[in-house]
Amino acid sequence: MTAPDLVIFDCDGVLVDSEIIASRVEAELITRAGFEISAEEIAESYAGLTFKDILLHIEEKARIPFQASLIDQAEALTDRRLAAEVRAIDGAREAVLSVRGPRCICSNSRTERIDLMLTKVGLKTYFEDRIFSALETPSGKPKPAPDVFLYAAGKMKADPAKTFVIEDSVHGVAGAKAAGMRVIGFTGASHTYPGHADALTDAGAETVMRRWGELKPVLEALAEWSENV
Repeated sequence: MTAPDLVIFDCDGVLVDSEIIASRVEAELITRAGFEISAEEIAESYAGLTFKDILLHIEEKARIPFQASLIDQAEALTDRRLAAEVRAIDGAREAVLSVRGPRCICSNSRTERIDLMLTKVGLKTYFEDRIFSALETPSGKPKPAPDVFLYAAGKMKADPAKTFVIEDSVHGVAGAKAAGMRVIGFTGASHTYPGHADALTDAGAETVMRRWGELKPVLEALAEWSENV
């Protein structure tokens, strides 16, 4: 079996159970601003997007203009909630350590937020300077643009075609696929919903995991499959 050049982990909803916390904050702010929406609806339709892009999508859909100040409010409130509540997803540490080759994180979150979350849950030491925020790449384009994945592959000297990405959102899967990478879907966080696995598969994930204990055999099986094709 040929080992992958690189394994890329998303952060929110993959390593840390943060998507549901952010969705609750965002739903409350958007509802208060005049468009009623639940945290579950945000998680299902918009997980993986920045709050700015979520607002733009809803503005276009509902023809309701939102004040730009909502973005700063959401950032501050979410950071506060994450600092108090965020937890690692069960088995994340063991899954990260099971990857013997190069690994990194690609996220739409700001570096400061990623650092806050990973430090709180004790995962920061396993990535250190191999954390890439889409907002801080040269283009600044968040997922579903492929830019952060390609930027990380370049920095890590990895062939995109030999890189595996683990993603929990349709938008993240789409970005990784656009980068020419192979994608494993993940539905083990609290924001998962009926049809989540099917949505990730439809977006291009080769397989979907519910638990982190599946990672090592899944990577081995997919790497072997690529050799035999």
